[in-house]
Amino acid sequence: MFTASKRSVTVLLAVLLVLAALPGTVLAQEATPSAGGVIVVEAGETLTGDQVLAAGTVLVEGTVDGDLIVLGGSVTVAEGGVVTGDLTATAGSVVVDGTVAGDLTAAAGSLVVGAGATVGSVEAGVGEARIAGTVAGDARIGADRIVLADGAVVRGDLTHDRETTVERAAGAQIEGDVVAAELGGAALDGFGVPAWLGATYALLANLVLGVALLLVAPALGRRVAGVGTRRAVQSGGVGLLALVGVPVALALIAVTIVGIPFSLAGFLAYALALWVGFVFGAFVLGTWLLGLADVESPYSRWLSLVVGLLVVTVLGLLPLVGFLAEFLVLLVGLGAFLLALRGRDGSEAETAAEPAGTGGSAT
Repeated sequence: MFTASKRSVTVLLAVLLVLAALPGTVLAQEATPSAGGVIVVEAGETLTGDQVLAAGTVLVEGTVDGDLIVLGGSVTVAEGGVVTGDLTATAGSVVVDGTVAGDLTAAAGSLVVGAGATVGSVEAGVGEARIAGTVAGDARIGADRIVLADGAVVRGDLTHDRETTVERAAGAQIEGDVVAAELGGAALDGFGVPAWLGATYALLANLVLGVALLLVAPALGRRVAGVGTRRAVQSGGVGLLALVGVPVALALIAVTIVGIPFSLAGFLAYALALWVGFVFGAFVLGTWLLGLADVESPYSRWLSLVVGLLVVTVLGLLPLVGFLAEFLVLLVGLGAFLLALRGRDGSEAETAAEPAGTGGSAT
């Protein structure tokens, strides 16, 4: 399932992906991915360099000296916690009670900038946003409800959806303009579907399929990652041929009355293959990114899946860029999947020489 979102809520990861594509990029070498049930940056602790975290709960009480990118159930920068760069989060809830020196971008169920908290500009697609602290730049928030509490300060413009309910306390300050605009949501039978909800649903569905694929066919997953990372151009070409050629062949089969049932079954299998190819493409992307970061871990294949899907999901929120990124991921993933199916376990060089980031463990 592809991301169907239209809203551009996180430009940061698009930049991250472009920079990571450059072999000599410092960011690609220094970003540190990590995953777990609960990840805590304790008070007095400092993580140096950009961090990519995936966990049920992420709590920052200390300092992240760099950008922080998070996929989690809840993300909290506690009072006294500091992120010196940008914070990008896809989560159920995002709470900032400390300091985010850079920009805050979020796709979440709820967003809170607490009293005494300071963040840069805000770009968010959330169910509800509550601001009681200081936003040093502009705030663009797509939400059902925005609450500006006493003591809240927005030093730039506040832009929100036309349908958003804005509750502004008498002591809340907005130094720029307040603008109602059409920020997001895909129409579905006349009802507005928030961009963050569509993106989150797609992410979870893709993650479930990816986990199932890697559990049921781990050897195939390793071959796909190997083919996709080492022969990306060839994989993309094969994927393009399959994407265009299969529907044409099925349409020709459907010309005959006898062939109609086979054609219908073929189109269903084709749709499933596209979904599998897309998820494998994200897995290949995550494997490649972790390889650039030189990450070695028994959990690398799961990290590759999470990082790849997170990057593709966020890129999918960007107009045009998102479509192109998803299309390329689909082509490479579909082609690598088809090429990997040609060989038996251990018959291709990629199986013997597993790429960094796929992990050989069945963990």
